Amino acid sequence: MVILGLILVVLGGLAIVCGLFATEVDGTQLQFLGQDLSPAALFLIGVGSAVAIWWGLWLLKSGSKRSWARRKEQKRLEELSEKLDNVEERRRMDVDEHEERDRPSL
Repeated sequence: MVILGLILVVLGGLAIVCGLFATEVDGTQLQFLGQDLSPAALFLIGVGSAVAIWWGLWLLKSGSKRSWARRKEQKRLEELSEKLDNVEERRRMDVDEHEERDRPSL
């Protein structure tokens, strides 16, 4: 999700920069990257670019939040696993001690 968000932000920003610097006005027609467009079409390209940037930022935010929560949960599970391993090791040591005490000696 984060990568898709970055791609949308970059594409939207690129379209806006091209609209600002690569548009030529010829009477009532506009040339946007070599294509003849009406002013309404250029406006719609700008709106689409803004929506792409907004959607990309939203995807970045939600993807980052999800990744952060996953990392936090993974860290918590690793800590719990380590504690469980320590308890299991102590239990085995205690069982071994009790077995040796209960074993008859010759």
